[in-house]
Amino acid sequence: MKRDYNEKIMRVVFMVSALAAILAVGLICVFLFAGGVPAMFKIGIFKFLFGTDWSPGNTPPSFEILPMIVGSVYVTAGAMLFGVPVGIFTAVFLTYVCPKKLYKILKPAVDLLAGVPSVVYGFFGMVIIVPFVRNTFGGDGNSILTASLLLGMMILPTIIGITESALRAVPSELYEGAVALGADRERAVFGVMLPAAKSGVMAAIVLGIGRAIGETMAIKMVAGNQTLLRMPGEFLKGVRTLTANVVIEMGYAEGLHREALIATGVVLFVFILLINLLFSVINRKNAQ
Repeated sequence: MKRDYNEKIMRVVFMVSALAAILAVGLICVFLFAGGVPAMFKIGIFKFLFGTDWSPGNTPPSFEILPMIVGSVYVTAGAMLFGVPVGIFTAVFLTYVCPKKLYKILKPAVDLLAGVPSVVYGFFGMVIIVPFVRNTFGGDGNSILTASLLLGMMILPTIIGITESALRAVPSELYEGAVALGADRERAVFGVMLPAAKSGVMAAIVLGIGRAIGETMAIKMVAGNQTLLRMPGEFLKGVRTLTANVVIEMGYAEGLHREALIATGVVLFVFILLINLLFSVINRKNAQ
C-alpha cells in the first residue's frame, strides 16, 4: 500500500516537472513571437530577412539582418569544420585506443572544458587565437576564421561526450565479429562501430551546431562585429552574428529597434528548430 502511494507521488512529481519544462518553452515562444513577429511586418519580412543594411542610428533607421544571418552560418560552418572531425576522432581514441591510466586524465579534462565560462574562452581567443591568426594569415585577427577556431574548441566537449557514449552503447560483439572476420582495429572501428553509432554521432553534431549558433559572448569578443555582408572568401575579415547583434545593442535599444532585435531572436529560434526537425527526420529514416 505504501509502495503504491509513493509511486503515485513520484508520478505527480515527474508530471509537474515535465509540464514545467513545456511551460517554460511555451512562454519563451510567446515572448519571442509576440514581440518579434509584429516588427517583421512593420519593417517588411522580405526586407528584414534579405536586406543588407543594419543602421538603427540613421534617419529613417534600417533593420536588415542578412549580414548577421550569413555571419552566423559562416561561423557555425567553420566551427563544425574544425570541431566535428577532432571531436569524433577524440571520442574514438577515448573509447578504443586510450590506455586506462591516460583515460583517467583525459576524460576529466574533456569534461572540464564543458564547464569553462564563455567569457574565459573569449579572453583566451583574444590573447592567443587573435594574435596567431593575425601573424599567420594576416588581417587584424578579429575575423570569421578566429571565431570558427574558437567555436570549434568550445563544441568539442559536447561532440566528444555524446559520441563516446554512442560508441560505448554499440554491442562489443560487432567489434569482435569484425576482427574475427579479418578486419584490423581501425577498419572495425570506422567500418562497423562508428556506422552503428551514427544516430548518436548525428545527435552530437546537431547539439554542437546548436551550441555554436547560440554562442554569444566569446564570439562578440573575437569576431570583429562588423555589420557588413561577407562573401565566402573573406574569412579573414570581421563579422557579426545574430546573437552578438542582440547582445551588443539590446542594452540601449527602444521602440522599433528593440522589436527588431527580438525579431532577430525569432529568426535564431527558427534556425535551431529547423536543425532539430532535420535531425528528427534523419533519425526516422535511419530507423526504417
